Amino acid sequence: MLKILVTIAIVVGLSIVAEHVSPRVAGVLSGYPLGAAIALFFIGLEIGPVFAAESAVYTIAGLVGSLSFVYAYYQAALRCDRWAIPIASTGATAGYFAVIGLLHSIDLSKVSAVLFTVCATVAFAFIFRNIEDSRIDRPIRLTLRVLVLRAALAAIIILMITGVAKWVGSRWAGLFSAFPTTLFPLMLIVHISYGRPAVNTIIKNFPRGLGSLILYALGVSFVYPRYGVLLGTIVAFTLATAYLVVYGTVVAKTGK
Repeated sequence: MLKILVTIAIVVGLSIVAEHVSPRVAGVLSGYPLGAAIALFFIGLEIGPVFAAESAVYTIAGLVGSLSFVYAYYQAALRCDRWAIPIASTGATAGYFAVIGLLHSIDLSKVSAVLFTVCATVAFAFIFRNIEDSRIDRPIRLTLRVLVLRAALAAIIILMITGVAKWVGSRWAGLFSAFPTTLFPLMLIVHISYGRPAVNTIIKNFPRGLGSLILYALGVSFVYPRYGVLLGTIVAFTLATAYLVVYGTVVAKTGK
């Protein structure tokens, strides 16, 4: 129940950020270790910190799958006027599982996983660079029905991902943990409510915040086996937050 409530709070909170601050900020924050942190935390509690630490290495590599997910969603939505959301969602999910299927067969160390994912993150940030940032001028009213819909989307996705981890090895568990469990429902919410330009802004800025998730998973891989889940989570979140602080400082100075 706790993981459902935490996920719901994160997704609803990010959707409000997109509406009342900007989709750009929501996109960057989507790279913060939200869904993956929840998944790794409960994997550590329910299966063990060593298993979670081993999974974290493949969580890092699995972020390439998340990047492929948003790219496939962007490309599919760009080419579809009718049924854009279900077609883009199906294509994005297929792209994600195709990539992690390939990654599962590769033996990765912490160093190779980080290098591979950092290179992919820079490449996708370059690919998305020309997407125009948009704003939401008239946010919809947050009725009970709207909140329930957003909560249901988030809860269904996180239950599927954390539930399957008990039945697969650490590699698959790590790769599944990289699934965009908070980003995906956020994209659906924004796309349904505000259209393609707003969701494209989130997609554009997602790679820019992904460094925090890479550092988080790397922290988990080192600290969980030595100091346990609770302290390991605190250390990992400290690393992730430091990245966003540095990123925000650079953006504030350069205006980019």
